Amino acid sequence: MSDRTMPWIGTTGSDLTTRATHRDWLMGEARGLIAFFQRESLNPKGGFFALDDAGDPLPPDAEGRQVRHLHETTRMVHCFALAHLMGLPGADRMIDHGMAFLASRHRDAEQGGWFWSVADDGPVDASKQAYGHAFVLLAGASAKVVGHPDADTLIAEATEVIRTRFWDDNAGAMTEEYTADWQPLGPYRGQNSNMHSTEALMAAFEATGDRMYLTMAERIASLIIDRHARAEGWRVAEHFRADWSVDRDYEGDPMFRPAGTTPGHALEWSRLLNQLHELGGRRHGWMIEAARALFLHTCEIGWDAARGGFYYTLDWNDRPGRSDRYWWPCAEGIGAAATLRQTGGDARFEEWYRRIWDFTARHLIDPRGSWHPELDDALAPVSRVFVGKPDLYHALQACLIPVLPATGSVSRGLAAMAEG
Repeated sequence: MSDRTMPWIGTTGSDLTTRATHRDWLMGEARGLIAFFQRESLNPKGGFFALDDAGDPLPPDAEGRQVRHLHETTRMVHCFALAHLMGLPGADRMIDHGMAFLASRHRDAEQGGWFWSVADDGPVDASKQAYGHAFVLLAGASAKVVGHPDADTLIAEATEVIRTRFWDDNAGAMTEEYTADWQPLGPYRGQNSNMHSTEALMAAFEATGDRMYLTMAERIASLIIDRHARAEGWRVAEHFRADWSVDRDYEGDPMFRPAGTTPGHALEWSRLLNQLHELGGRRHGWMIEAARALFLHTCEIGWDAARGGFYYTLDWNDRPGRSDRYWWPCAEGIGAAATLRQTGGDARFEEWYRRIWDFTARHLIDPRGSWHPELDDALAPVSRVFVGKPDLYHALQACLIPVLPATGSVSRGLAAMAEG
C-alpha cells in the first residue's frame, strides 16, 4: 500500500484511540446513533419499525404489512443492551420490548426455533435461518450481561436449537436453512451465517463461562479461515457446497449472498479472530496471523485508492463486482484496525484507522442522523439494495470498539467500564 495513490493521512502524535478528544467524539457519535433509532423505531404492536432517511417509520409494504426480520429485532436488543451499559435512559424499555417480541412472535412455539420474518398477522417467511439464529444467541448473551430476567431462557433455547438443528459436528460449522418444520431447503452452506455464529458463540461464552461455545467458535474459524481463506490467499470464500468445497459460481441475493468475495467480511473476520485469539488465551497463533493478513490484504485489493471506500464485492480476480460502497464494511474496517493496532499491530493499522474514519465522516455520516447505507461510484447516496436507515448495529459498534479493550466483546468491555 502506497500513500501516494491515496489522500494524505497525517499520523503525528499518539494513536487517535488514546486521545481523550477523539474518544469523546466517538461516544458522542454512539449516543447520536442510539437517539436516532430510539426516537421512532418502537412499534406499539410489537418489535421495531424500519426507519426512513429522516428516522421516521417506513410505510407498510405493498400488502399493507409492517414486516419485522429476525436479525433486525435481535440486533436492536443487542444494541440497546449496549445503550443500557452506556447508562442511556430509555434503553431498558427497548430491550424488554424486543425480548417480548422474540418470545411471542418470532418464536415458533410448535416446531421450535425462530421465524425469519413476521408481520402483525403471523409469519411472512417462516423459514429457519442460521444467520438469524446466530443473532438470537447474541441477543440472549447481551441481555444476560445487563441482567434481563428472560436472558437465560433465551440462551438455553437458542443453544438447543443451534446444537440440534444447525450444528454439523463433522464439519465443525453451521448448516444454513430449513423450512418451518425443519426440512433442509438445499445443500447451500454459507460463511456469513458462520461468521456471525462465531461472534454470537464468543458472546455466549463470555456471558455464561461455558467453554463449549468457545470451542464451537474456534472450529468454525478453523474451517472458514485457517483452511479456506488461507488457501485462497487470504480471500474469504462466501459460498460452499454441502461438502464444504468452495462454490465460486454461486450468486444469490445481493444483500446476503452476492457473487464473488466480500471485502467487508474479511475485515469483520479480522476483528473477530483477534477477539477469539484473546479469549482463547492466545493458544492459536494462526488466528492473529490470519487477522492481520486478512486486514492488510483486503485493504490492498478492496479499497478504492482514487475515491476511497471499500467496494462491496470483488470477483475472483480481485476486480470490483458490485462497486457501490456500503456503510458496514467501513464500520468493520474501523473496528478491525483499532483492535489490531491495540494488540501489537504496526503503524499501518493506525493509518488505516484514520483513513477509514476520514472517509466515513466525509461521505457516510448523515447530518440528519445515522449513516447512509449505500453510495454509488460518485459517492452519492443511493437506495439500490437498502431503503432508509436499516441498521444500528454496525455503525454503533464502530464507534464503541475503539474505546474498549480488544480482549473481548463490546458488551463485555462496556460492562467492565460501567463497573470500574
